Amino acid sequence: MNSLITYFLLGVSLAAPIGPVKATLLNTGIKNGFYHAWFFGLGAIVTDILYMLMVYFGVAQFIDSPYLKTFLWSFGFFVLIYTGIENIMTLHTISTDPKFRKVVRLRHSILAGFLMALMNPLTILFWLGIYGSILIGQDGNLSGYQVILYSLTILIGIALVDIIMSFLSSSTRKILSTPLLKTISLVSSLSMIGFGIYFGIQAYHSLLNLIK
Repeated sequence: MNSLITYFLLGVSLAAPIGPVKATLLNTGIKNGFYHAWFFGLGAIVTDILYMLMVYFGVAQFIDSPYLKTFLWSFGFFVLIYTGIENIMTLHTISTDPKFRKVVRLRHSILAGFLMALMNPLTILFWLGIYGSILIGQDGNLSGYQVILYSLTILIGIALVDIIMSFLSSSTRKILSTPLLKTISLVSSLSMIGFGIYFGIQAYHSLLNLIK
């Protein structure tokens, strides 16, 4: 039981920090409400499951490739900068009045979450490092059942944080004024751009290492 709590808290600690994916989730909740933010989080969890399977089945060498990392840093730079700027350009669409809200389909939100997490090198680094150590846990004596159980426990921790963040961001939209919501969304968008710049710097260094 203690082991399950440990892995649950690991999932919570992974999901809690405001990284590029969580910044976008919060922005989605403010703009489009709870279900869109939640579906965005579900899309990101699909990516987590995909990387878990890749590490489990031994294809970590592929996703740890310097060429792939350079591509992901570069693509992440483009996506985050573009998304951040687009959010700033559409701040005027944020409103507490339902009549002025842009209609977005839920499938677009889950796809956005999937792609954002998929192209996030920080996600890969986590699953290669932390999840890889889980598979080797207890001197490699974990059974297949234990690996599945611990993996599900981590995902439950991640999902719980996503639900809480989705609820908080959508609730904020209901209780705060439109100008304040726009300010929060602006800060979130600037955070995305900041992460994008960081990704761009990492892509530059990664590219230099490949050229050497």
